[in-house]
Formats: sequence, structure tokens, C-alpha cells
Amino acid sequence: MLIQIQPVTWEIVYRLIFNLFFRGMDPERAHKLALVMITAMGEFPPARGLVGLLFGAKRRPGPTGPDGNRLFGRDLTGPLGLAAGFDKDAKAVKGLTALGFSFVEVGTVTRFPQPGNQRPRLWRLLEQRALRNAMGFNNAGSTAVARTLRELRRSPGGRDYVVGVNIGKSKVTAVPEAAADYFVSARRLARYADYLVVNVSSPNTPGLRDLQAVSQLRPVLLAARAGAAQSLAKDGRPGNLPLLVKIAPDLSDEDIDAIADLVEELDLDGVVAVNTTVAHDLGAGGLSGPPLRERGLEVVRRLRQRLGRERTIIGAGGVTCGLDVEAYQAAGANVVQAYTAFIYEGPAWPGRVQRRAARSMAGAGRS
Repeated sequence: MLIQIQPVTWEIVYRLIFNLFFRGMDPERAHKLALVMITAMGEFPPARGLVGLLFGAKRRPGPTGPDGNRLFGRDLTGPLGLAAGFDKDAKAVKGLTALGFSFVEVGTVTRFPQPGNQRPRLWRLLEQRALRNAMGFNNAGSTAVARTLRELRRSPGGRDYVVGVNIGKSKVTAVPEAAADYFVSARRLARYADYLVVNVSSPNTPGLRDLQAVSQLRPVLLAARAGAAQSLAKDGRPGNLPLLVKIAPDLSDEDIDAIADLVEELDLDGVVAVNTTVAHDLGAGGLSGPPLRERGLEVVRRLRQRLGRERTIIGAGGVTCGLDVEAYQAAGANVVQAYTAFIYEGPAWPGRVQRRAARSMAGAGRS
């Protein structure tokens, strides 16, 4: 009989591995190695099953019981999903779900393939357990990612995975033509997604954050919606795919209110808050992790007050434990996402957070 190793043991084991092996490795190389391993595990059913036994995670999303976590009509195993940026090309959805994430947001995906910015472009801030990245939307492009997602959905149980797709502007596309990029990517990808996120908040693509101005954001959102509608129509599916916008923490409160009002005006489904911050003096790129937590909570709280209870808010920024999940949900987030903590805490971390969140929701204790 396989004996399940207690989660605290996995924490110690991963801490040793991180300090002895990953700490001295180039962060981007370590990321690629981890992604390859998770992808390989996900494609091998016995490995997925073993991971579920070891880490207490389910292979597929399923009913949540008393906590009642749901996202756009889909039952979730818990409130924690993986934020965009880790699995840019949608190759590791099966493995990441096996590790305990209840949903995976892939991307950011652009209309055209692109290599991203020059290296180095990813840095660890070990004392803060944070990351700084200037990746620049390196990805295989929307045609290739659509092909990968099509194969996922056609695989056994492939429709059980809860997948969001995050789309952005290609670097070669001028800002005035940005709406066309979002239209094409949405048209290619929407039929394989449970929801679509319009990313106008990365600091690493020139001119992208300018699209957060309401006058420029409106045509982008309308174009993404039109592209998604065409995509669903090809499959004979009525209705609209849930559409959200991802915003930066560096916006003023007035700009946040203006975007919330635009979400209401266009009847969008919600907001992902927040992306990385440029409020630092460390060099190029956006900062993620614990330094983002307080501003992330402020933005989510403001959005919920402005939007009421009808819109979905996905909280992100500095989620490192079950207490952070509770804080974001208390601020008004329906569910939360994380990425940076996964790097520092290791493969047992998602399942551990999900279990602690479930215990808290059930009134059995807090993490």
C-alpha cells in the first residue's frame, strides 16, 4: 500500500532541492526544466495518478462540496488557479491540474509567434520571495496554441479541465492596430477556452499599458468579443464566452473606477486583478509575489465595491498561503490565482493551499 507522505515533508524536501539545485540555476532555465517535467508527467496517466496520491490532488476538476467554488458554471476543486505566465503555450494543463490547481490560465498568447525580449529577462528576489520578469510575451503564437488546446480537448477527459486563455498584443503590431490582434487571437482560441482574458497590463510590451485608457480599451474589448463570437459560431455554440480584462496595480483609483464602469457598460464578465507592478527601482520588468499583495487586495476591494456582486473578480498578486486566499475572497474575489509562490514552494504547494482553504470554508480551522 502506498503511504501518503505528509505535506510538511514535501515542504522540507523541496526547500532542500531548491537551495541545492534551483537556487544557483538561471531562473528561466529552471522554469523550462520544471515545465518540461510537469508536461511529461501530465501526458502519462500513471504518473498523474501517482502525483494525485502523493500530493492529495485530483487529476480532474470536480464538485467542491461545502465550499461551492465555481467559475463560469464550472465546478472547481478549490479557489486556487494558476495565473498566466507559467504555461504560455498550454502544454502543461494536465500536469498542473494534477498538482492541485483547480483551473489553469494559459498564455499570454499573441497573434504572431514571438521570442520575447532579450535575456536575461527573469530574476529571483530571494529575500522577498518575489520575481521580476521582462519576458515580453514569448510564446508560439495563437495558431500553435489553438492546435495544442484542440488536442487537449480531444483527449480522454480533455473537456474536464478548466482552462482560461490570456491574450495580448504582438510586439510587431502598432498600438492603433491592436484591436485586430485581439480579434484574431480570440477567433482562433475561444472555442477551446472556458474563459478569455484580455491582457492590456503587462509592462514588457511597448505601448500595451496605454490600452488601459478607456478610449483605447473599448475597441480592444469589442474586438475580442467579436472574435470569440465567431469562434463559438464555428462550433455551433450559442451565447458568449466569458470575457475578462486584466489590469495593472499601478493604475490610479480613478482609472480603476473608469475600467470598472466600462466593464459594466460593455457587460463584460469580470476583471483579473492584478498584473505585475513597475513600482520598483530594480530595473526593467514587472515585480510579482508578496510585495504586490496589499495593492492587489486594495484593487480587488475597490472593484467589488464598484461592480457589485454580478461580475466575476479573479484576485492575483502575492497569494502565498491559505490566509492570502481568505484575504482576497474577503476583499471580494470569487477565486484567486498565483504563480510566484509555486516557484518558491514547490509541487505540493497548490494542493496544500486548496486543502487549507477547504478546511477554512468548512469551519474546521484556518491555515
